[in-house]
Amino acid sequence: MNKEQKKILISHPTGNANVRAILKGLAKRNILGEFHTSIAVKNNGISSYISKLPPFAELKKRTYKDVPSNYIKTHSLLELGRLLSNKFRLLNFIEHENGVFSIDRVYKDLDIKVSKRVKEFDAVYAYEDGALETFKEAKKNNKICLYDLPIGYWRSMRKLLAQEMENRPDWAPTLTGFKDSKLKVERKDLEIQNSDIIFVASSFTKKTLEDYPGDLPEVKVIPYGFPPVYDDRVYNTKKEKLDLLFVGGLSQRKGIANVLEAAEVLKDQVNLKLIGRKSVENCDALNKSVANSNWVPAMPHDKILEEMRKADILVFPSLFEGYGLVITEAMSQGTPVITTNRTCGADYITDGVNGWIVKPGSTKDLISKIQNIFENKSLLADIGKNAMETAEKFPMDEYGEMMCAKINNLLE
Repeated sequence: MNKEQKKILISHPTGNANVRAILKGLAKRNILGEFHTSIAVKNNGISSYISKLPPFAELKKRTYKDVPSNYIKTHSLLELGRLLSNKFRLLNFIEHENGVFSIDRVYKDLDIKVSKRVKEFDAVYAYEDGALETFKEAKKNNKICLYDLPIGYWRSMRKLLAQEMENRPDWAPTLTGFKDSKLKVERKDLEIQNSDIIFVASSFTKKTLEDYPGDLPEVKVIPYGFPPVYDDRVYNTKKEKLDLLFVGGLSQRKGIANVLEAAEVLKDQVNLKLIGRKSVENCDALNKSVANSNWVPAMPHDKILEEMRKADILVFPSLFEGYGLVITEAMSQGTPVITTNRTCGADYITDGVNGWIVKPGSTKDLISKIQNIFENKSLLADIGKNAMETAEKFPMDEYGEMMCAKINNLLE
């Protein structure tokens, strides 16, 4: 192949906004070879009709409107099984690592199928837990291996959250990263070992890789950026209570216990709404808490953005995150965010200017911050507008362009 014809093979089992941004840039530069995923909703395809049915509304997220459909290759069986098992609560089928339709099986199955296409392209781009077979085949054929680590490195996670396991044993079941088998974490290390370059989206994620025991490949930090900014945000700072919103998986990794504790202490000053699925079903502390909360397990993405615009603050005090897309989504809607320095918040937020930073795992610090905001509600509009100004400076399309420029340089 000559320079102009070089192509890249990229895979991701479920797709998300940042994957779409990369695909858009790759297609624009004519260096996208194939994109492999589990389910892609295509116009007038059967998946398009299924996504219009209420039980499958979430499939609308699986659209790739900026990518010509002939570039997209789907492998749907296991993912459909996972979605249906989750919908009908067939939990044995989606049991961690072992279930026939577990997310682990979905990732591995896609990885194996993608590995059979490696020879046709000049480089491969794959994500954590779904890269090993693809990379091994790429190495045999002298192809470039680009690795995307969307969350902090596993050894660092266990080191940072070990104390949380001891301090909150009743919430420990939600820290599912500790359940990963020896084989699974060894796969993670082998993926890193076989990669040529690692892409991460936050300075925190890069820092966690300092705990990798081997020779670390080059690590490039390219933040995902922000979705389009909402122009018509209206603020009501005369309400009696602050409306707090939490969006994300209900796990103590994301600080959900701290959020619930703070809301209980401040119940005369705040209303809390939770949007997100429980990370596990066998945590009594979580089950009891959500039973007494304003909780919605799932919601279409456009409706989540509406909820963000209704809220005064997004509370996302994650203890270990790769990025935290909900942070940038909320800021783009003019909703200021309380988060920690273990998210992308550390790269975007100046405490008290365009959001707030609290100490990871500290309910006391979270309560103090919310109380201070409650007593100074007039500042919410200014901080929310500052958040939108930040979002305007870093559009997600720019992430796609930066990623594709890096990839193009490597191919050349």
